[in-house]
Formats: sequence, structure tokens, C-alpha cells
Amino acid sequence: MSPYEVRQSEYAEVMGNDPSNFDGDDLPVENVSWLDAAAYCNALSEKENLTPVYTIDGKTVTWDRSANGYRMPTEAEWEYACRAGTTTPFNTETSISPEESNYYGHYPYEIEDNYFSQGNLTTKPGEYRQTTVAVDSFSPNGFGLYNMHGNVSEWVWDLYGEYSTANEVDPTGPESGTRRVYRGGGWNDFAKNMRSAYRAALPEDKGSFNLGIRLVRNAVNGAGNIVSAEKDRENSTDGKVLIAFFSWGGNTRGIAEEIQSQTGADLFEIELVTPYSDDYNTVLDQAQQDQNIQARPEIKNKVENFEQYDTVILGYPNWWASIPMPIASFLEEYDFSDKTIIPFCSHGGGRFGQSLTAIAKLAPDAVMGEGLSVHYSGGSSLPDDIAEWLNLNNITAENQ
Repeated sequence: MSPYEVRQSEYAEVMGNDPSNFDGDDLPVENVSWLDAAAYCNALSEKENLTPVYTIDGKTVTWDRSANGYRMPTEAEWEYACRAGTTTPFNTETSISPEESNYYGHYPYEIEDNYFSQGNLTTKPGEYRQTTVAVDSFSPNGFGLYNMHGNVSEWVWDLYGEYSTANEVDPTGPESGTRRVYRGGGWNDFAKNMRSAYRAALPEDKGSFNLGIRLVRNAVNGAGNIVSAEKDRENSTDGKVLIAFFSWGGNTRGIAEEIQSQTGADLFEIELVTPYSDDYNTVLDQAQQDQNIQARPEIKNKVENFEQYDTVILGYPNWWASIPMPIASFLEEYDFSDKTIIPFCSHGGGRFGQSLTAIAKLAPDAVMGEGLSVHYSGGSSLPDDIAEWLNLNNITAENQ
């Protein structure tokens, strides 16, 4: 396993482009999809006269386990390497600090339960850099690997699925599924989402500004081929569009209304039978309690004829680096099979957090469009930002 995440300079030299959100030769490449990562592995293997590992045929990817070229680690390999012999949440064996890793340092481990009693925290809130850092930053773990926690998350081979309860040697994950796994957490993640055990998932054709690559090669030759394929899902935004949103302070509502004004799409506000408190400090506590118990607050209103919509533009505030639990209630109440979900969120600095993963897990048979994260209410550029984003997702007033 490489000690480092793949640098932007390394990726650009092989692929001829750098898709990264941040700019710097020694910064990790990010904004790459799983399919981009597989293509990079093959291209680098060919450049170094090694046997490419992957055969890519659309959404079907075959892994030649005997090939000596570069590949992504399996999920099991990644976690073994990250832990480096530890059994604690982080390989530092402490509540990892912003001096030890690049993450949203305002939110160290267990802050969620101690937001109003920070004297109880082992690690206090610290620096939030709001960018990636060089791949050799901080101290390596016990296996000599840098930034296994934080900086950028890293794609692994496996499709997302339940772990087997049986003991397995070198497991490679399910043969089919709708999402690929990535691990490790990134620069904008809360510490809880950097744990050695934390699993995140996205469609294999999507990238993110906090998601990169770490390469491995076989130490010894494997045997046989493994065929893996994401389930084919039709991505269509030609039909009727619904804008569904949950808003507490009004920022998300304002964004939804601007989207509605540009598209003419139907607007649906997710409202609760028992609303959250109007007091900010109280709602912080309520939202965290709901996340801890994975509550499903009851929604008081219904979408009429939900089946008529092909696309759902789904809005919410970023709460504790994820979706508010009313969004989970909404996703579980309706059948999203073969529908397209296009997410947007309002945030105070964490962008999407792990909300896209939460949506992907709750609506595994939906297609995921390109998301839009808006800082608070978006400011004067909001109409232009929304217009550009709608165009990226092929959403126009003609859809309605």
C-alpha cells in the first residue's frame, strides 16, 4: 500500500488532467469517481509496464487477481491498514485532534454528546483548515501510512452491502449493488466520520471534493477473476420534477423557493407532526438525540401522486454532518426506485458532510444527481449558482 494518497501532480501526469477542487501538486487528487480511480490504476500500470488489474466494460468491472499492476484496496485491506494493529476508534489510540489529522476540527470525537459540556471532552475543538493539505502531512500510523484519517476519503474496491457474519479470508464484498464504498473521512468531516470502522458510499460514477485514491499492489499473486457491477439504473430528468425540502431556520426554504421560481416545479415542504423547538441551542440537542437513536419523526403532510415524479430535488440543512432525521423519514415513506434524487443543502462550513452517503444508503435504488451545497442562504450569487447547477442536471422549466 502506498504510504500516501495519490498527489494531483501524479494523477495529472498520467491522465492529462486534474479534476481537483483545490490546487497544489502535493495535495491529494480529489473529485474523482470510482470509475476514474479504476482507469487511473490501469493507466499507471501500463505506463510502468505492469499488467493492468481491471477490465472495464461499462458498469461491469473485472478484477484479475493475478495481475501485478496497481489497484484500489478492498474494504477489508483498507481497514486493516488503517488500524495498524489498533482496536480503538482511531489508529492514534486517542480522540484524534486537529493537530494529528486534517478534518473539521471544530467537531472532535464525541462533541455531539458534549456540545454544551465541552469540559468532558478528551480532545477540545481546534483548527478547521477548510482545504486539503499535502499528502505527507502529520505523523504516519503504525504501518507508516499517512492520512488514513482525514484529508480526503479514499475509494475501495467493494460495493456497499452488509458484512457477512462468517469469518472470511481476504473478503472482496458483494458481486452487485448500487453504491461503492469509500473510507477514512476528509477535510470537512466531523471526527466521528473518520473512525477506522466508518463506511461511506456513493455511486461509482460520482466524485467529491473530499474523495481521492490510495494505491495498492499485490504482495503475492492472487488467483482468479472477480466480476463486480453496479446495478444499472436509468438516469432521467425528462419527466416531472418535485422540490421537496425540510427547513428549520429558513435558509433551505429560501433556496427551494429560488429553485421553484426558475423551474416551475411543484414545491413540497416536509413538516412534522411534532416540530422541533424554535430555540437554536435546544434544536441542536434535539437533532443530535434524533441522530443518536436514528429517530424517524412523523411527517404530517403527504405528497399527492408521488409516482408521477421522475426527479426529486431534495433540500435540507446540514445537521451534525448529515441529514436531519425528517429527511430519513421522507426517504423511507416513498418508493424512490429508478427516480433521480438531486440533493441540495444549506450549511455553515461543512458543505454536504456525510449527508450524501446517508441519502445513498436510504434510497439505494435511486439515481443520484449532482448536488449543490449553499453556505447559509447563498447571498447575491444564489440565482446564478442555482441556474448553473440546474443546467448541470439538465433541469429546465420545460421539464414541467
